Amino acid sequence: MGLSARRAPWDTLDGMDPTNAERERMATVGRPEAGLEYAGPWYTWGPYLSERAWGTVREDYSEDGDAWRSFTHDQARSRAYRWNEDGLAGICTLHQDLCLGLALWNGRDPILKERLFGLTGHEGNHAEDAKEYWWYVDATPSHSHLRWRYHYPQTAFPYDQLREENAIRSRHEPEYELVDTGVFDDNRYWTVEVTYSKAGPTDIAMTISVTNNGPDADTLHVLPHLWFRDTWMWGSKHQEPVLRLENGDLLAEHERAGVYRLAAAPGPDGVAPTALFCDNATNSERLFGSPNTSAHPKDAINDHVVDGAATVNPAETGTKAAWWYRLDVPAGATAELRLRLFSPTSGDEHDAAWAGAAFEQTRDARAQEADAFYSSLIPAETPAEQALLARQAFAGMVWGKQFYRYDVPLWLDGDPGEAPPPPGHKTIRNSRWRHFDAYDILSMPDPWEYPWFAAWDLAFHSVTFAHIDPSFAKYQLVLLCREWFMHPNGALPAYEWSFDDVNPPVHAWAALRVFDIEDQATGHRDYDFLERIFQKLLLNFTWWVNREDVEGNNVFGGGFLGLDNIGPIDRSKLPPGVRLDQSDGTAWMAFYAITMLRIALVLAEHDVVYEDIATKFFEHFAAITDGAAASGLWDPADGFFYDQLVRPSGERVPLRVKSVVGIIPVLAALDIAETTTISRTRLGKRFADFLARKGLEVDGCGFISRSAANDRLMLAVVDPERLRRVLVELLDEDGMLSPHGVRSLSKHHADEPFSVDIDGMTFSVGYEPAESQTYLYGGNSNWRGPVWFPINHLIIEALEHYDHYLGPEFTVECPTGAGVQLTLAEVAGELRRRLIGLFIPDVRGVRPANTGAGVLTTDPGWNQTPLFYEYFDGDTGRGLGASHQTGWTGLVADLIVRGNQRGGPHVPPP
Repeated sequence: MGLSARRAPWDTLDGMDPTNAERERMATVGRPEAGLEYAGPWYTWGPYLSERAWGTVREDYSEDGDAWRSFTHDQARSRAYRWNEDGLAGICTLHQDLCLGLALWNGRDPILKERLFGLTGHEGNHAEDAKEYWWYVDATPSHSHLRWRYHYPQTAFPYDQLREENAIRSRHEPEYELVDTGVFDDNRYWTVEVTYSKAGPTDIAMTISVTNNGPDADTLHVLPHLWFRDTWMWGSKHQEPVLRLENGDLLAEHERAGVYRLAAAPGPDGVAPTALFCDNATNSERLFGSPNTSAHPKDAINDHVVDGAATVNPAETGTKAAWWYRLDVPAGATAELRLRLFSPTSGDEHDAAWAGAAFEQTRDARAQEADAFYSSLIPAETPAEQALLARQAFAGMVWGKQFYRYDVPLWLDGDPGEAPPPPGHKTIRNSRWRHFDAYDILSMPDPWEYPWFAAWDLAFHSVTFAHIDPSFAKYQLVLLCREWFMHPNGALPAYEWSFDDVNPPVHAWAALRVFDIEDQATGHRDYDFLERIFQKLLLNFTWWVNREDVEGNNVFGGGFLGLDNIGPIDRSKLPPGVRLDQSDGTAWMAFYAITMLRIALVLAEHDVVYEDIATKFFEHFAAITDGAAASGLWDPADGFFYDQLVRPSGERVPLRVKSVVGIIPVLAALDIAETTTISRTRLGKRFADFLARKGLEVDGCGFISRSAANDRLMLAVVDPERLRRVLVELLDEDGMLSPHGVRSLSKHHADEPFSVDIDGMTFSVGYEPAESQTYLYGGNSNWRGPVWFPINHLIIEALEHYDHYLGPEFTVECPTGAGVQLTLAEVAGELRRRLIGLFIPDVRGVRPANTGAGVLTTDPGWNQTPLFYEYFDGDTGRGLGASHQTGWTGLVADLIVRGNQRGGPHVPPP
């Protein structure tokens, strides 16, 4: 059956024919009565091919768990993958049985460019880092139209230079980038664009456009590759598929995917390309000095093209094949190649005219439909630059859909009939997750940097996806709660490097936002989805209460919580006997409680059974606010929330670091319409009794209040006066307010670093606006100053909730010290403007995110399409970390769409 019903991707309208934007959009609505069990035909092929499979946990069978060294980039061209494939500009089938991608050779490189290169976690002076330039230019949610662009040097790619220079740089120096090597000087590079245009679900026109930007004529070798993921040597050992040459096409036959042909039109010179064949099998002789299982292994095409070796299969058959074009292109000229991948029907396998007018009509029609689709989605009032930015963010989200296969028990134990992994492999990571068995399409944070799902990242991804593909958004959220993902104890898997790590509990918030976005766009209130995920999140909420409330006093830990190195110490590895009461952990649970309350209220509209559970979460929220107050997380002198270090003696030491850890309590805010939500049911009496017992307001830092003037009930961890005090720091441009959003740590700590002594050791934290200068958590993430989109997005939403309750009479100074009073809605709008401004060209034509990035800064050939970085310099806005983190940075599309809706952002009632 292929992907079983329990794991099959999202539901869409079967037989959808995207002949116009309305049908494209209809395809994303789904059928609530069918659930999320079956993918529609237009999703058979998609951009599910990863950009990096080497260096991943899944491919690591080492003793020590060092994935980067276990499977290297150098090995990737010669070694068959176990779990998934990778490639350039790649697409594949849902099961990744058959893959289509691109390889290039400039005639000077030592290897074919089959996959994107980057430094490993050991090689980069700020850990792993892709050293290439590529863009996701456009995409529709059904993948009927996909565009991808890449800049390929005409001189030899400086692999060794990048490794060597970064190796000698410290963490206090900037990363040495590809553009710094000089390979793009004098515009000596190729612009390669790939466009996929679907004539039907299994009929795909592939256009490859190459432009010689250099001053001289040059030659580029272009090799579109077609190959099978290896499912015949591993696991259940399916029947071995076959690729062969038949009637001038590459013919692929697979027992599950079916039959496909890859037809290739002659090049611009009228010369037909050459078909090359080998096997997707490891070259064991090259890598390990042992005999090969195939005479024509995975790197045979590489060796034949680059070295002229007689390594390809003369019988013209195998499991990996390529069409080999040689393009001689004058300076400044562009050459175009046309290919067609299709599942043949009677007669069309011999259509000699496929590359002519019909090809162009398909390509043009799909591009026009994409224009119409996004025009119907993005409000007409949106400025042109913002509209284009939103479209490109949505495109990056679509390109970030990836095939993900990971069977933990099989990975831990090794494949039957194969040599078992070394003993240490079974305990190095994820050994408590033997139930985990993923076989799906998931939204990845970054297809190169992070080619695996991450729990809280995926929640933010779903909010952006809800605008263009609500069925896929809902499917992602439900999937993470399914029994083959969620731990039997209720924990959600964090990410594959450590499923045991704890991410912030934002899943309920994302589900509610997806529900609201679909409701606002279509009028469809998908109670079935909300109920389904709510029931699973009850298990997760209980896990949090039982696991992270160590003392049973409604004060929570959680350690890591996705904020990496934000504190002076590693919050997941505390000294013996020391406990950390976390401001953010406690506030996240308050946020979780009121979000579950609101979901229960929505479901109570549909089923009165949920009234009781709504009361439960109402009271649980109040208990958490009481716990936070009793623990002293609020510092009345500083007007800020801090973590508390609790020594074995009971002594409490506040970690006086002004960071988003102290802002997260502000996120736990919700306003409720009383007459429409509470008074109409028995719930109203229960709420009234509870409020009477509490005297309407919770003593300490909690706030529950009624407003007769606007018929609202407000629940918040931070009352209005404490909110004013927190906002003094948050809106201080010498503190947390950057020109480009809210910093993760106050700039005041540049001159006033914080230090704490624990058992004779000193731990400190200071303001670091860009790449991290500490090895805490090892990677290239930094929460000690830069701007991050997810927290900023939640701050904006919280301020809108406060404003909805408090009204226009409540104002604060923004920026602090400027003498200008703004409503909280206006403050939210100002933060939105600053975040969007990261990607919008300024008066100099520079996108702040591209500041200091060489040709990316001002060159029109480089900066016409923005890159979506992981985080941003707290002072300059320069993009940092992963360069295609279109996952949560893609939230900029949600900010644009909501911010430009008529009447402004909508705060939906429960």
